[in-house]
Amino acid sequence: MDMTTVGLLYPGHSAEDDYPRLEVLLDSDIRLPIIHTDIGEDAHRVDALLKMGTPERFATGMEALRLEGAESVVWACTSGSFVLGWEGAHEQVRELAKAAGMPASSTSFGFVNAVRHLGMPRVAIAATYPADVTEYFAAFLEKSGAVVVSGRDAGILTAEEVGTWGREQVLELARSADHPDADVVLMPDTALHTVAHLADLEEALGKPVLTANQVTVWEGLRLADRRAWGDKLGRLFARPD
Repeated sequence: MDMTTVGLLYPGHSAEDDYPRLEVLLDSDIRLPIIHTDIGEDAHRVDALLKMGTPERFATGMEALRLEGAESVVWACTSGSFVLGWEGAHEQVRELAKAAGMPASSTSFGFVNAVRHLGMPRVAIAATYPADVTEYFAAFLEKSGAVVVSGRDAGILTAEEVGTWGREQVLELARSADHPDADVVLMPDTALHTVAHLADLEEALGKPVLTANQVTVWEGLRLADRRAWGDKLGRLFARPD
């Protein structure tokens, strides 16, 4: 099988080492090059997030994407997408696709499409964000047809702080957000290290868990028409029966 390359536009530096881990756990002919974009002000504040995913910020990564031979590109940021609202987030990825000359999406739409793929519309949100930013994500999901049954926001302002969290903090956040009526728990921050904990998360909660860096890669592979499996990457990447 030919190499499949998914380009990832990642703001700043927090949990980008999740992607090499994913690359190792997936098939050996999948590449996930990371192109860092300017994060601007590192703040989970709506005004800062609105500036994070602009065409100007993306422009510097376009040549790098082409040099990497990317077949698709994902804006590897959830909050820098959903704060634009449903229509604004669609416009953002349309502009990105036009600039890159390839299929494009964002982590926000990765969550939407992963929830639909699993057929599990009742969701719980386990967010590191402040409450107002988490509400934007809930509204975005509801526009997609999902039903938000519960949520928890940790109130963390910066991606830098989120990037320092370890396994126990990640598990505690997921547990605190879960609800018996939720089909699936969503952890939307790409600054949060989750890939090493996916199996533990699903075992602890007894249900699928979707995390930002996991769905980012899944979405990029979906755009590239590539199915892939990973035994330690949760239900989303589980091999078909």
